Amino acid sequence: MRDEELCLRDIVEAARAVDRFLTGMSEDNWMDDEVRQSAVMHQLIIIGEAASRLSHEFREAHPQIAWTDIIGFRNLAVHAYFSVSWPIVWVTATEDVPILREQVADILINEYSPG
Repeated sequence: MRDEELCLRDIVEAARAVDRFLTGMSEDNWMDDEVRQSAVMHQLIIIGEAASRLSHEFREAHPQIAWTDIIGFRNLAVHAYFSVSWPIVWVTATEDVPILREQVADILINEYSPG
């Protein structure tokens, strides 16, 4: 099993990828771009999968992050993909993911940086 630091790094890297994929995109343009939709969704699934691999104790120690919602989003995207609401994915990708990236980056700095 991957250790928690690597899972956190996966979350940050996937969040950065989401940012790259959406740079310069409006919601309307994104809604018409099936390739970018798929790319963003894939990264959101990675985020949810990495979050699910964090220990229960770790998630409880960081209640400022909505771990249950993140994991639930991943489960919905994977198991009930036909019910995905693309406007909700847009909001998640553009509003929630940047906040999550900063929160997880702070944890990495505060808990896993040497020295």
